[in-house]
Amino acid sequence: MNTFPLFFKLEGRKVLIVGGGDVALRKADLLSRAGACIIVLAPSISHEIQALLSDSKHELIYKNYNKTYMTDSRVIIAGTDDEALNHQIHADATELNIPVNVVDTPHLCDFIFPAIVDRNPIVIGISSNGKAPVLARLLRARLETLIPQGYGKLAKLAGEFRSEVKAKIPTLTGRRQFWERAFEGQVSQLMFAGNEKEAAAQLKLDLDSTTAAITAKNTADDNALSTVAESASTSAPVISDAPIETENAIGEVYIVGAGPGDPELLTFKALRLMQQADIVYYDALVSPQVLDLCRRDADKVFVGKKRSNHAVAQLGINELLVNSAKEGRRVVRLKGGDPFIFGRGGEEIESLRAHSIPYQVVPGITAANAAASYAGIPLTHRDHSQSVRFVTGFLKAGAPNSNFKSFLNTDETVVFYMGLHSLARLTTGLIDAGRSSDTPIAIVSNASMPNQQVLTGTLADIVELQEKNQLPTPALLIMGDVVALHHDLAWYNLQNQQKNNNSDTTASNWLRGGTAATPKADHTSQQAHALSMVANLATADDGLEQLVIG
Repeated sequence: MNTFPLFFKLEGRKVLIVGGGDVALRKADLLSRAGACIIVLAPSISHEIQALLSDSKHELIYKNYNKTYMTDSRVIIAGTDDEALNHQIHADATELNIPVNVVDTPHLCDFIFPAIVDRNPIVIGISSNGKAPVLARLLRARLETLIPQGYGKLAKLAGEFRSEVKAKIPTLTGRRQFWERAFEGQVSQLMFAGNEKEAAAQLKLDLDSTTAAITAKNTADDNALSTVAESASTSAPVISDAPIETENAIGEVYIVGAGPGDPELLTFKALRLMQQADIVYYDALVSPQVLDLCRRDADKVFVGKKRSNHAVAQLGINELLVNSAKEGRRVVRLKGGDPFIFGRGGEEIESLRAHSIPYQVVPGITAANAAASYAGIPLTHRDHSQSVRFVTGFLKAGAPNSNFKSFLNTDETVVFYMGLHSLARLTTGLIDAGRSSDTPIAIVSNASMPNQQVLTGTLADIVELQEKNQLPTPALLIMGDVVALHHDLAWYNLQNQQKNNNSDTTASNWLRGGTAATPKADHTSQQAHALSMVANLATADDGLEQLVIG
């Protein structure tokens, strides 16, 4: 490496910044967060700097540069646009053995400002040694998405317990193992979920459990030694670096919305939980690109549902989630779209709650939002639609949704999930119920994916258009006057809009072809199929599933 990374303690220390413009402002902002006492030296100082450094511990000096102001400075920043002055500042600082940074002039810098990921007290600095600062900032942005804010709070909690842990766990290896369990287990998950008090209580409980296990182990070792030693009183206590076995904690289930398919639409939290899962149960609507972001060595089990073909029935999925968590595993239930919008997430957490299994729910972008946004069809518009309704084409136990008279409001947008295979029934039923045959309707296929297609028409002709174009599933229907805006507002993947679907695209479609829907041939998959056979015998009353947002 060309430079050695160091972290300066600047709390209460003097830092001199020469210059009073935008460059000085950026450096002053960073240094003030580190607690430095900042002196800004310049004949003219911006209002932004004045506002930022209004605290009495800072000082603004409206004068030209003079070497005498360097006295007692911890570091010096030259942020002027005068090249000769910057060289003079560098020479004077070097003479006084004070580290100096001349902004945007790498050869005049004793140290470099890195791109910073701040999770106080965790701080990460990224530097390109002045070669490519924009690249360093891009890398910082990547890390920002991967490192939750909760890591800072977790580090502070560890600091509060550090002395107690050192006192109660006598070996370095034992302490390392304890902290690894804390940072990778329930303590960290509680902290990331915002339950700070519960995280602290869990850490205390884990420490007490570990201390009890150490005491029991040492007692057993002493007893064993006493059988071979002539005098047990002369035996010193045994301190071992062997792993301390504590009672296996129950696992946790994360119900995660995978969004419509584009992996860039995942939330930060979803990505974090996916990357630490021990096992992932995923749906047919989870794209391969999203599934690929799960932890590489996690077990991945397909439990998806296609029309009239359920790999595992819902009761079987519930059992799998419960059983895996009881084994102490971190379980991700990965669902296309959002878990609580026609995703059966509510049924799954009811089952988890009944078995006292800890769980979290991570929302995802539902297909309706993605399809509308990527097709340029606003679901609401002051001139066309004042509410939106999400409706499923089929009810529980596969019964068709035929409540057509509730969809006659022309000021409302209606989005039909699972409606493509019953398109003729839906359009005929709507027209017969009184909806105008000229009502605009759109089919959005593979929303947000590179092979997205949009087909628009009216209730009168959409069936004929679909028979001609054959847009594939997964797809949903959007009905309402807002559909007419598609032709003006469409922006994504326009080459596929309103075009016939070719055979290559159809054949390579991951949902139709089933390439991502092959269950793993292991004991978990066999258990899933066995549970499915039992669960399929269960029946329940039909009920209308819909979400109305007004």
